[in-house]
Amino acid sequence: MTDPAGAPLLIVDEGEVEFNAIRAQGAGGQNVNKVSSAIHLRFDIAASSLPEDVKERLLALHDSRITKAGVLVIKAQQHRTQEMNRLDALLRLHELVNSVAQAPKTRRPTKPSYGSKQRRLASKSQRAQTKALRGPVKD
Repeated sequence: MTDPAGAPLLIVDEGEVEFNAIRAQGAGGQNVNKVSSAIHLRFDIAASSLPEDVKERLLALHDSRITKAGVLVIKAQQHRTQEMNRLDALLRLHELVNSVAQAPKTRRPTKPSYGSKQRRLASKSQRAQTKALRGPVKD
């Protein structure tokens, strides 16, 4: 499978993911205190079967869901059923993994063109002339 840009999609093996059912927060009436419908998904990045470069990019993300031990924790509680929250958490995990699946392009430094240099210098001199006219009037 590939994404719309043509890059291959990475699929995380469900055996590497740990699910814990917890009680959801917030409003929900009588049901919220009795049913554990929210899901905590835990995914150990270092111990996973993902390619090494993808693991490195995942661990380098400045994401509050990734612990210092390298475990990704996703909490899903939008839906009323445990199964829907489980699917939502897995979908969010796949989106995060696939967001770093393709290596970023390396930037190649370029030089400004001759025309862009000339335009920059012309605008600088125009601005300097405008400011010079603001000075005191000389007789």
